[in-house]
Amino acid sequence: MKRRLLLVSNSTLHGGGYLEHCQQQIKEFFGQQVKRILFIPYALHDHDAYAKTARDKLKSLGYDVDSVHETADPVQAVRRAEGIFIGGGNTFRLLKSLYDNNLVTEIRTRVLQQAYGGEDGARSRQAQAALLLMILSGCQMPNHHVHIHYWETREQRITQFHEEPETPCVLGLREGSMLLVEGQKATLLGSTKARLFQRGKVTVDYEPGTDLSWLLTDAH
Repeated sequence: MKRRLLLVSNSTLHGGGYLEHCQQQIKEFFGQQVKRILFIPYALHDHDAYAKTARDKLKSLGYDVDSVHETADPVQAVRRAEGIFIGGGNTFRLLKSLYDNNLVTEIRTRVLQQAYGGEDGARSRQAQAALLLMILSGCQMPNHHVHIHYWETREQRITQFHEEPETPCVLGLREGSMLLVEGQKATLLGSTKARLFQRGKVTVDYEPGTDLSWLLTDAH
């Protein structure tokens, strides 16, 4: 089966509830063939509360939810999962827990085989970026990009990242945007633009609906 990912920039959009702005895309992504979703709450400290939030919302969309922190064997839970949803939050806490539970390789394997869902935490500068960089070739994609009008902007951080040689491009997903990856095809979804940062090049904005499949290759 081809790899499938839905990368959501943020879980809550101003004026709406948890996952409300992307619930239709989530339903289309998991479809009717998925009945149970494995939720990974490691990015927040209170796993129980985070799991309840995700369970209540996904239940309203027609999916039963198991949280990996409630399972006796997290590795087996990932291997058996029909679909996986990784909640955003603190990137470092998330990655540490994934490594501590030996789940990075397991999730990568499942992503390359079938369903995956994930959202970028609004409080994190680069939620899931390190994890997904291991999954996708060439381009670091799940960075939720918001203009911050202070002296130290998100753009400045990315520019500093590109001061190092051989760094990948960064696709900044503004709040309200999503990237759907199916096999070798990548499509920008949602209601806002995404901005592409490449080392030594002018940044470029892309509209929702744009085919960004070329980012999945090393040619750029």
